[in-house]
Amino acid sequence: MKMILAIMPTNISDDISQKLIDSGYRVTKFASTAGWFSGGSTTLMLAADANQIERALELIRSQVPAEEPDQDAPPRITIYVLPVKNIEGV
Repeated sequence: MKMILAIMPTNISDDISQKLIDSGYRVTKFASTAGWFSGGSTTLMLAADANQIERALELIRSQVPAEEPDQDAPPRITIYVLPVKNIEGV
């Protein structure tokens, strides 16, 4: 089991989360603060079996707008993929 944390500008988070949900992933979306995104940021969190993670990453990357010519622009999405030992609901 692995977990993806994807930090992105809020203005693109709806499209990305909807694409993931439409593909069967369960997504938790929450507002976050990051110094490199002006206008706010959103973090998407999802957990899946290790064999489903690459597909989720492809879905996220496919929704990122085309790169702008400004080479000094900050990253549009920062993605962390973390190992998960146990998920427990109470």
